[in-house]
Amino acid sequence: MDRNKFSSIAHSKHLFSNPISETKINRIIDFLQLEPHAKVLDIGAGKCELLIRLVEKYDIEATAVELYEGSILEAKQQVQKRIPEEKITYIVKDAKQVVSEYVNRFDVGICIGSTHALGGLELTLQSLKRNVKKGGFILVGEGYWKKKPSQAYLEALGGADESELKKHHENVFMGESMGLVPIWSVVASDDDWDEYEGLYAMSMEKYCYENPNDPDCDSMLNKIRSWKRTYLTWGRDTLGFGLYLFQNQ
Repeated sequence: MDRNKFSSIAHSKHLFSNPISETKINRIIDFLQLEPHAKVLDIGAGKCELLIRLVEKYDIEATAVELYEGSILEAKQQVQKRIPEEKITYIVKDAKQVVSEYVNRFDVGICIGSTHALGGLELTLQSLKRNVKKGGFILVGEGYWKKKPSQAYLEALGGADESELKKHHENVFMGESMGLVPIWSVVASDDDWDEYEGLYAMSMEKYCYENPNDPDCDSMLNKIRSWKRTYLTWGRDTLGFGLYLFQNQ
C-alpha cells in the first residue's frame, strides 16, 4: 500500500491537511498583511490551498515544495479555477536541498505538518530563519503533547518516542530561543480534531465502499479503522496540534 495514495484518499475532503479550523487559518492569513508580489515559500505545500488563498488576498508570488505529484495535480486544478497559473512555482525535490538554495529570499516561510521533511521543528525553524528576510514571517504547524503519552499509545503510533514532540509552550519558546519573535499561536480544539479525524476516516471508508476492486482496500480499511480506535482511545486526549507565527527580527 502506497503511503501517499492512502494520505491522498484520506485527505480528499479536507481543505487543509491539518486539524486547525478554516476560521483560525483565515485569521492568521489576515495577520500577515503582505505587500503585492511578496515571496512566500511553503514546505510540504500539499494541495496548496493556503498559498492559493494568499495569492487571492495579497497577490503574492509563491514557491510550493511538495514531493507527492498527486497533490500537485490537485493544486494545479484549483489554481486554474482561481488564480493566474504563474503565481505558484512547484518544486518536486527534497526539502533540505531547496532550503539550502534559498537564503534570505522570502518574505514568508511556511511549513505546516511537514517539519519531518527538514529534520524536526528545531531544524525547520533554523532553516526558515535563513530563508526569510529580516522582518518577514515564519509560520509552522507542529504537534505537541497535551499530556504525557502512554506507552500503549506510543506503541500504537508505530513505536514513536515521546521526545519527538514537545509541549505547546515549548514549541513557542523554541522559536523565541532562536531570536524569532512569537506573534501568534493557536491550537486545534477537540471539535477541530473530531472534524479532521472524522473526515479522514469517512473519506477512506467511502472510497473503499465505492471501489471494492482496489487491491489495497483491505489493507487501507484495516489501517484506517485501527487509526480511528487509536485516536478515540488515546490520541484525542493526548496529541495536540498548533500553528505558530513568528517574525524574523
